[in-house]
Amino acid sequence: MTSPALYGQGLSFPPRVGPDGAMVWSAGEPNVRECIATILRTRPGERVERAGFGCGLDRYLFEPNSVATLRLIVEDVQQALGRWEPRISLDDVTAVVNPEDVRAVDITVSYTLVATGVQERIGMTLTAEGTA
Repeated sequence: MTSPALYGQGLSFPPRVGPDGAMVWSAGEPNVRECIATILRTRPGERVERAGFGCGLDRYLFEPNSVATLRLIVEDVQQALGRWEPRISLDDVTAVVNPEDVRAVDITVSYTLVATGVQERIGMTLTAEGTA
C-alpha cells in the first residue's frame, strides 16, 4: 500500500465509526477507490458546495437496457471520472446488462493510478434499488 502523502486521505466510504469511537479514515490507493465509488454514486446537485459533482447514474434506473442506454452510461462515467478524479487515468469503462437480472447494469471501470502506474479495476451494479 502507498503512503497517504501520495494519494491523500479522507473519510472512509461508506462512512463508519471504528472500535475506538472515532470516524474511520481511508488513505492511499483505497482512498482513490472509495472516491471513484463516491463519484459514481453521487447525483449532480446533491452536494451544495459542488453542484456539478457526481455522475448521475440514477437517471438511467428506469431506462431500457438498450445499447444506446449502455453507451450513455459509459460516456457519463468517463466524463465524471475525467473531471473529478485526477489521480487516475481511465483505461476502459464498460456497461453490460447483468446476466442474472436483465433490469440491472454491471459497470466496470479499469484505471491506472497516475502516481505509480498501478492498474486497478472497480465494478458496481446499477439496479432499481440504486448502486451496489
